[in-house]
Amino acid sequence: MKSHKDLTVWQKSIDFVTEIYKITDEFPRQEAFGLQGQMRRAAISIPSNISEGASRASNKEFIQFLHIALGSASELETQLIIAQKIGYMACVDPLLIEINTIKKMLLGLVVYLSKNTKKK
Repeated sequence: MKSHKDLTVWQKSIDFVTEIYKITDEFPRQEAFGLQGQMRRAAISIPSNISEGASRASNKEFIQFLHIALGSASELETQLIIAQKIGYMACVDPLLIEINTIKKMLLGLVVYLSKNTKKK
């Protein structure tokens, strides 16, 4: 496999991180260590785990890190809904669509790697 930077899911998740940073800049200052920080950490975790997993010696290890990235994506999905419900964001629908696209891509990569369980 090529570099993790060649993976479309990694590229999309990097773009998503930058979007989350821009959006959460608008949150109230008191959220710096609350929801804002949680959302940023969850967003950063997605491409970080993709890249860490891609550097591992086997597909099995890579898959493990992709599952962690999936967990972070689900966590962020929940946090987006919370942010909307408490009035920090007006409409999260486009972001929910994007995070679900990333989750589907991660699952697709898991399936692909599962079928090719040899070392990278």
